[in-house]
Order: sequence, then C-alpha cells, then structure tokens
Amino acid sequence: MCNLTNDVPQGFDWDAATQQSVDRWQRAELNHAVVEFVAPQEYMVRPPQPLVYLFLFDVSYNAVNNGLLATSARTILDSLNRIPNADRRTRLGFMAVDSSLHYFTIPKDGEENGETNMLVVSDLDEPFLPIPQELLVPLSESRTNIETFLTKLPGMFQNNVITSSCMGSALRAGHKLISPLGGKLVVLTATLPNVGYGKLDLREDPKALGTSKEGALLQTQNSFYKSFAVECSKNQVSIDMFLFSSQYQDVASLSNLPRYTGGQTYFYPGWSAVRSEDAIKFASEFSDYLSSEIGLEAVLRVRATTGLRMNTFYGNFFNRSSDLCAFPAFPRDQAYVVEVAIDETLTKNFICMQAAVLHTTSNGERRIRVMTLSLPTTTILADLYASADQCAITTYFSHKAVERALSNGLESARESLQSKLIELLQTFKKELAGGNMGGGGLQFPANLRGLPTLFLGLIKNLGLRKSAQIPSDLRSAALCLLSTLPLPLMMQYIYPRLYSLHDMPDNVGVPDPETSEIVLPAPLNLSSERLVPYGLYLITDGQTQFLWVGRDAVPQLLEDVFGVADRTQVKVGKSSLPELDNDFNERIRAVMLKCKDYRSRGVGSIIQPHLYIVKEDGDPSLKLWAQTMLLEDRADQGMSFQQWMGTLREKVG
Repeated sequence: MCNLTNDVPQGFDWDAATQQSVDRWQRAELNHAVVEFVAPQEYMVRPPQPLVYLFLFDVSYNAVNNGLLATSARTILDSLNRIPNADRRTRLGFMAVDSSLHYFTIPKDGEENGETNMLVVSDLDEPFLPIPQELLVPLSESRTNIETFLTKLPGMFQNNVITSSCMGSALRAGHKLISPLGGKLVVLTATLPNVGYGKLDLREDPKALGTSKEGALLQTQNSFYKSFAVECSKNQVSIDMFLFSSQYQDVASLSNLPRYTGGQTYFYPGWSAVRSEDAIKFASEFSDYLSSEIGLEAVLRVRATTGLRMNTFYGNFFNRSSDLCAFPAFPRDQAYVVEVAIDETLTKNFICMQAAVLHTTSNGERRIRVMTLSLPTTTILADLYASADQCAITTYFSHKAVERALSNGLESARESLQSKLIELLQTFKKELAGGNMGGGGLQFPANLRGLPTLFLGLIKNLGLRKSAQIPSDLRSAALCLLSTLPLPLMMQYIYPRLYSLHDMPDNVGVPDPETSEIVLPAPLNLSSERLVPYGLYLITDGQTQFLWVGRDAVPQLLEDVFGVADRTQVKVGKSSLPELDNDFNERIRAVMLKCKDYRSRGVGSIIQPHLYIVKEDGDPSLKLWAQTMLLEDRADQGMSFQQWMGTLREKVG
C-alpha cells in the first residue's frame, strides 16, 4: 500500500497444519482481495463474546390482540435449532413489557423445582435487576425449559388489557442485563413507548405532510434514543427493532437505536396474524433473521495510500473516532459507504485502499477480515467518466440524500440530487463534448446512461418523494431501507421491475437448461404506455409485489391464473396466488418466486414481499399505489421521465 516491497517470509513455503512444503503462489492470502486471519491474543481485550439474544416482547393489549406475541414466541420456538450455537455458548433471555417490566428466570434442564418464574418490576425510573444470574441462560443447557416457557408465554398475557408500554425503560434494563457480555436486544413491539424513559407522543400531523414542516416528523423527538444507542455501542450491545403498529409508532425516533448500534429496523405496518400473508411474511423473515451468522464486537478501519483520507462514513454503526467505526454486531446484509477525499496530488499510477474488520464470529473465533482494492489513477477526465459505476454512484448519493433529508428536510435532499446530476452533465458537456451538443441533447458515456433514470427513481422513492399522502412512519421506514439495502436490492428499490406475464415466451418461468435458474421475462420500461388493457403484469421493487390485471383480461387468463371465470370474482388487495394445476399458473408462480431469490444476487437474507392484486378498474387507492412504481409516468406531485429530461436539458444549457 505504501509501495514498499517486503520479502515474503520463508514460513509461507511451509504449511504448519499438514507439515508439508507448499507453493507460496498458491496461498490464498497472496492471491485474493478478501482474506480472513485468525486474530492473535493481542487483538483481544477479553475472551471472544458468546452470541447473546435478549428478546423484549411487547405484551400490551395491541401486541396480544394482533397476534404478535403468539407468532413471535412460536417462531422463536420453531427456530431454536437454527440459532447459531456451534460453540454451545449461545445464551437467550426474555423480558415482557407493558406498563411494567417482567423478567423470566429459566432454570437449567434437569434442576430440581425447575420452574420458570416471572419477576415483575414496576419502578420505571431505576429498574433494578431482580437476580442477574438466571436471566440469560445457555441455549444448550436450558433447551427444554426454554421450549416450555415459549409455549406458555402467549397464554400468560392473553387477557392483558394494559395499553401502555414502557419500552424505553425496558431497553435500559435489558442493556444493564447484557452489557457485561454484549449481545443483541431484539425488540418486538406494536405500541408506542408512552410511559417511563424515552416516552414518545403521538405527533403525526396529516396537515404537515407535503409541507416544510414534514422534515421535523422525520427527526427523533426524544434525545434518549440517540444517547442511549451510543451508550449501547460502548458496551457491544446491538438493537434490532421489529415494529408492528396499526397506529403511529414513531419509526423516526425508534430507528435511531439500530442506526447507531449496527442493527436494522423492520417495519410491518398494519400487521395482523389473522391474515395468513402477514403471519407467513413475518415468521419466515424472523426465522431467517434468527438463523443468520453475524459478526460480534466488531470495529472497521479503512486505510489508503498516502494522499487519500477517509472523509465520511455512512451506514448503521457508530463512528467512534475519525476513522474507526464500531459495530456491536455486524449484520449479514447491509451496505456501507465510505467517502474518500484526495488531499495531495497523486503521482503513482495506482492507489490502494484496504478495509479491515476485526470481529468475533458467531461461533466464538476472533478474526480479521481484510479487503484490498487497487485502482488506477488518471489525469484524463474522459477516463474517469468512462470507468465510473452508475450503481455505486447512486448508492452513495442515496446515503447522502437520507442524511440531507434528516438534517435539512426533503426538499433540500431532492434539490441536492438534481443539482449534483446537473453538475455531472455540465462538466461532461463542457470538458468532454466540447461544449457543443448539436440539437441540445444530453450526453453521457454508455456506462452512465442510466444515471438520470436512477436519480429520478431516488427522487420519486417513497422516502424522498414530494407528496402529502405518505405517513411519516412509512417515509422513515423507507429512509432506513435507502441507507442500509445492499446494492443489488437498492437498485430494484429505486427502479422497480415491470414484467409482462400474459405474453411470456415459452422458455420463461421454467429452468434454464444450462444454469437451472428460472428464466425471467425481459423487464419493461416503467411506464403505463407499456400496459395493454388485456394484459397481466408483475411490478416489484423487492419489498412489495403487484399483480396488475387489465380491465379487458380474457376469461381464459383469469381461469388459468386465479381459478375464476369472471373478473368480478378476482379478489383484490393483499393476497397470494392460488396453486392451480396448469402450466401457465405454475410458470407465473415460478417467476414470482424467482423475483424473491436474493441469494442469486449475492444477498443472504430472505425478504418475503407482500403480493397485492390490483385490477385496472378496481380500488382506486390500490391502483394509485401500484402506479407510483411506474416511475416514468407523472404521478402525485412528481414529474414524468420526459419532463425530468427536459428540466435537465434546460438546466445543463
């Protein structure tokens, strides 16, 4: 990295494990850009921490009534075998929260009078730990008693009529309980924290939506959520929020907890276990979350060749010092952005960057993962434009736009995106197109042609769109996605996919003979011009799927897809596709399943998008929601693709 050549030590020619000589040129660490080293003793302040999950269940009326308590207890019970526990040190703890804190002591299996006890603490100002030792129990040694407890838990609170929640006080108590070890606080709640620490008010104001006052609703309303999160980060405590409210829940405030502790905010608006689609979505995503291998007590540092400086870091973690990012837990799938400043003139032909993450694996090994990147330098602007990656640029600006929206408001975030794109186009025109475009067109090299479309998608995304119709919880949850989604999912979230299904070629929806992967139809431009009245279309942004049924869809199509003969019998809204015994139905289900296949895009987590069936002449609000995905049309207060390009042409001049 500093252009100093080192001699490779002789030890590289000998493999200590097999006691044989080896060819050093075959060694992984000399050949690959990503390698992991087992960390020696001096990289440990203490022994590697075990995996610890402390579940905070909301047991107030809302969470019992909508089935959240029963579904989450059942999912944890079914997923106990999936929780990483290779070193048999994994510990679990459980707390229940309404207007008091309920601790549960779970004894080890086989102990005499091995009853699980509930200890209730109602002092919210200084919640004490009733007995510290039996509240976090080893999964391997208390397995049977944990299973018994999870089976009984929903019944303990089935008649609870308390509507208040002291989740802020519960978080403080949970932090006190696990901070000696570190670990995950897993919060499952359907109620606004409205008593005790971090008390939040109902502040949603429909009149403020779409105005300059809207920005305030996206900021945290109680400083507790930021300061407490930083406190957690110091003690290696990470927080994940699973939010299920049917009323206002203040995602803007609560999402600070995951933001500064390397966690994630999962939002399920209007969720109810009575709807099987809702129950299946949460259970499959939550079970997958519990099974994922994560890094613990991690720190990230990025170094580079002299002359380069790491300027800003974006993502869910706490920036502990100028160049050190702290991750109490390192989740499996999140994006991070590092902005690099050039401080001195670079004279070398290549520069080097290296990211190193010191972390503990789920099975208790301390490791250092090192990623090295070498990039050529140039003094020629044309080379720079020709080698730029439009997806990386869009991801970088989506993180910047979220930060801007939270500090200066949505209008400012949209304007900064537009002015940055204009600046990129103007520079290209002036420096590389000789200032003359003949016919006033916009010019970009082929690798950046999609940038204006992606920026329009970002400006019209749920998180940033100009609209008076978007509740602030939905907006805040979208901003969380824009600042954490890994790149392949981010691109689809910004520019959804539109597939025509009624006229799929014969090879679509069946496995490709060479790769065995299901073949998808060719995606169409996101414009209603592409929709014919007799057609059937799938629109998906990775988080939600819409099946669009044209108003002139023929009876045979409806019969094959939905098993009904008449359009009036097609059930609209949140649904799932019936499994019918015909080739067309099977192929459509295969296409929809393939759209959810994140592993083929290099992403590990499972997201189970909801499917909404939309009729062209059906429910107007549902139709409008699906149409906001057609980014190239004019919708709500946003401009069409043609208008957008016209604005850019005008401004680039």
